[in-house]
Amino acid sequence: MHQLQETGFLRLPQIIGNPKAKPAIPPIIPVSKSTWWQGVREGRFPKPVRLGRRVTAWRAEEIHAFIEKVGL
Repeated sequence: MHQLQETGFLRLPQIIGNPKAKPAIPPIIPVSKSTWWQGVREGRFPKPVRLGRRVTAWRAEEIHAFIEKVGL
């Protein structure tokens, strides 16, 4: 598993990766953006937290719990 902060918030590129970033961000959970959002709607992935009008993030603790649950 990649080094992932234990607490705080994670933005979507930190979770699903961004190969176009400089330097590239490797995925923690290798799914596409549309698959991620569909999974959030269906309850398969953790619910996001709105930090602002245009800022959405996920609690690092919930991402850790999800990773342990699915065995990534």
